[in-house]
Amino acid sequence: MEYSFESSSPGPCFSIGKFLSQFSDLCGEFGTYIAPTYRHDRCERSVQMRLYTLNKRQFVLVFAAFFLCFLLTVFIGLAGPSVIETSETSAADLNPKPNLQTGPFILPSSLMSTFHQQLWLIAQIQINSTGDVEVHTSSPFMVGVRIAGLKSHGVKDLLLDGTMHNRSRELKCTGQTCDELNMLHLGYLDYSRYVVTIYFFGLEKQKVLQIRDVKFQFKSYNPTFTQIEIWFRFVFLLITFLATCAFAHSLRRFTVRDWSMEQKWMSVLMPLLLLYNNPFFPLTFLVESWIPGMFDAIFQASFLCGLLLFWLCLYHGVRQTKRHFCSFYLPKLVVVGLIWISAVTLASWQAYNELQDPTYNYSLDTANYLGFQVFFYTIGVVYLLYLIFLLIRAYAELKSMPFFDLRLKFMTTLMLIVLAITVAITALRFGTNISQDAVVTGSSIHYQSSAEFLSFYGLLNFYLYTMAFVYSPSKNALVESHFRDNPALSMLNDSDEDIVYGSEYEETALNGRPTKPTRDSR
Repeated sequence: MEYSFESSSPGPCFSIGKFLSQFSDLCGEFGTYIAPTYRHDRCERSVQMRLYTLNKRQFVLVFAAFFLCFLLTVFIGLAGPSVIETSETSAADLNPKPNLQTGPFILPSSLMSTFHQQLWLIAQIQINSTGDVEVHTSSPFMVGVRIAGLKSHGVKDLLLDGTMHNRSRELKCTGQTCDELNMLHLGYLDYSRYVVTIYFFGLEKQKVLQIRDVKFQFKSYNPTFTQIEIWFRFVFLLITFLATCAFAHSLRRFTVRDWSMEQKWMSVLMPLLLLYNNPFFPLTFLVESWIPGMFDAIFQASFLCGLLLFWLCLYHGVRQTKRHFCSFYLPKLVVVGLIWISAVTLASWQAYNELQDPTYNYSLDTANYLGFQVFFYTIGVVYLLYLIFLLIRAYAELKSMPFFDLRLKFMTTLMLIVLAITVAITALRFGTNISQDAVVTGSSIHYQSSAEFLSFYGLLNFYLYTMAFVYSPSKNALVESHFRDNPALSMLNDSDEDIVYGSEYEETALNGRPTKPTRDSR
């Protein structure tokens, strides 16, 4: 009877139960690869960050300190002097009286020093017109500029080769005022005074224009602002150096391979911030050369592009531990590298051409400038779409995983704050003409007030300081050569249970027993 029971075919309930049992076992095996356990691919060895130990009140204090420091720099900037110093001259006040349609307009500048940094000459033609009618020149006219420099001992020398530099220009007038014309830009000052002579060729043929007067403006940096810039750059440089040393000192107990991805990136961004604050900035006033200014442009472009690369790598790397160079870093380096090359190329291109011809303006070089604009905006859109894609993927995969969602929320919140403030500063600065440079070579794209300078510099510096504090090792971080970094299990600092749990796992792994421990096994 017992034999007949065993040989009988199983019933439908038994088959369904066996199938469900096998399906449950399959799901259990598959779950070990998608569940946030120590076997998950996203878990890697790293130093425990202070981020995991902060409670809600401490997070509020961190953000409050960030905003307090930023607002302090803004208020200091609001009380500071204007960035640009302007001296205006009218053609009617010149002696001898020039012909308003042809010139020559002989314009002596005021006394210059290295603290004026740069010099621009802007011309604005005023016409006789009624109403707000728009008037355009029927054909381009030529502007001739001759520049002479005057040393302090009274010796007059011609700059460059002493020849007249000619540029083809067009006029667009609304009402009685025409658009400003950038006559010249000097990136550094060799002489204490400058005498500029301007000629108009072909403007007398424009019958639609009845010139009433021509206003000329010499623009340069305010020496008072330059002193403030030197001091605050030095203060930021000093604080950044101390913060870099403190961050490196906090990681001295751990090997580099145990650092988290955020900590590795901070060890790169902090030195780049040192360059952004430019320790060689005083050379601008000691060396009569364009090289210090060129270094400053390269340092700023390098730091900003490093920050862009940091965001891409972090949102991608937080959900992937196998970061091969070709598949992980290379696409990001290509996108950000093109942005860096664009910025450095524009700065060097402008500086080189201005050395040959101070009247050069890359917005007038339409054959190259329009192509450059299209290229730059295209790369910017590609970067933005790539960043949004990585951000969405990271949130979709990790938002329900303990501690990973904390890393994402902190990264995204602080990044959005920085981007929002940057966009607000840019919008207040340029308004609706953000893509149009009235004075492309300088005064329109430089800071117009101390508040703009200090708010932007302070924003980026305090952003890095905040991340350095939050991503530094916690006080009770383990000091070992290797250890597991599973935020879901091993980052609960106040629980002794996790230490026993981790040690039991290590013992069972070494003895060849099953590697998945349970609480009951203790």
